[in-house]
Amino acid sequence: MKISFVIPCYRSELTLEGVVKEIRETMAGMTKYTFEIILVNDCSPDNTYEVIKKLAKEYDNIKGLCLAKNFGQHSALMAGLRESTGDITVCLDDDGQTPANQVGLLLDAIENGADVAYARYAHKKHSLFRNLGSRLNDRMTRSMLGKPKDLYVSSYFAAKRYVVDEMCRYTNAYPYVIGLVLRTTKNIVNVDIEHRNREVGESGYTMGKLIALWLNGFTSFSIKPLRFFTAVGAITACLGFLYGIYTIIKKLFIQPDGLVVGFSALMSVIVFMGGLILLVLGLVGEYIGRMFISINNSPQYVISERTDSKND
Repeated sequence: MKISFVIPCYRSELTLEGVVKEIRETMAGMTKYTFEIILVNDCSPDNTYEVIKKLAKEYDNIKGLCLAKNFGQHSALMAGLRESTGDITVCLDDDGQTPANQVGLLLDAIENGADVAYARYAHKKHSLFRNLGSRLNDRMTRSMLGKPKDLYVSSYFAAKRYVVDEMCRYTNAYPYVIGLVLRTTKNIVNVDIEHRNREVGESGYTMGKLIALWLNGFTSFSIKPLRFFTAVGAITACLGFLYGIYTIIKKLFIQPDGLVVGFSALMSVIVFMGGLILLVLGLVGEYIGRMFISINNSPQYVISERTDSKND
């Protein structure tokens, strides 16, 4: 059985060699498997791709891809998944926080019948900001994509070949990996694995990148936001209609000569409704814009260079 390791790489010139070394040492003790390692440089501004080329020359089972620009982690993962040829594909990070020496736990879960196995961390060693982003992302995937409440999703997971093949059928410009997994199978399990401290550098995720990731999630795989605002619009219209009837009754029967329309209250309602309309229009525009980009066949990624052990 062949295992494909897919690692998206960004600012990892100091950590990547250690990750690859750990994978090789771990797999050397698991003789029933063969393996390959696919390293995808997401247009990192440092010397990450030079390290990838060096590793590809040293070992005979490493492929390196260099993307033409920074397409994001999920697009880099899709590039690596399409290059993978293993019966099981394992995705992990390039910073050493996801322990490659515990990959056997994920592989055991797959061989015991799971289609996908996600690493679950009891104590996640990310920054406070990154952990907050992870919690918000978890809430979003539960409400928008139907993720089971007890399923923990992380960047360290293993998947069967048929799941990877189905994921690779998605060719639109905004991939979201957990969305692709959830629409392929429900046979997903968690495996408890230790999460390490980050030894070098810091996370490449900023607030802007996290927001873009959430937008990818619900605009590419769910129409629930549109349904939510449709409900909000219907409720607001009903309340406005009822308030209008109340105002007429009050004018005719309760205070026929003393009804005074409050300017501040009126302006508050106008500003609130105007803001709500602009928010909904912006959301609809986001959906339409992404449809337009997808129709124009905007690529998920562009590979500018590749290297492997056969191509020195």
